[in-house]
Amino acid sequence: MSERLTAWQCIGCGRIEGPQPCIGVCKDRRVDFVYAAEHDEALAQLAHAHARAEALAAVVRALAYTTPRAGEWERAYRALQGRARRALETRAAGGQSMP
Repeated sequence: MSERLTAWQCIGCGRIEGPQPCIGVCKDRRVDFVYAAEHDEALAQLAHAHARAEALAAVVRALAYTTPRAGEWERAYRALQGRARRALETRAAGGQSMP
């Protein structure tokens, strides 16, 4: 988890002050900040999770809406199984796309 830094921000001018509020000239409110690098890492992890979920959802959609031809269920199942394995392997390795 990211470490938060509590600071004070003026609701009028936007000035940010760390350790304590000012002497009363401004009207401050408490705000929380995180380091930009930690925020960027969290966004990258979120994007990775979203991409993986979408790749796996594509496999589930194919399973839900594909009807194999008569006598072809096993071939269709094996093809879908291979697609699911590729989706899992690609996303686990941090890849960006699934064929």
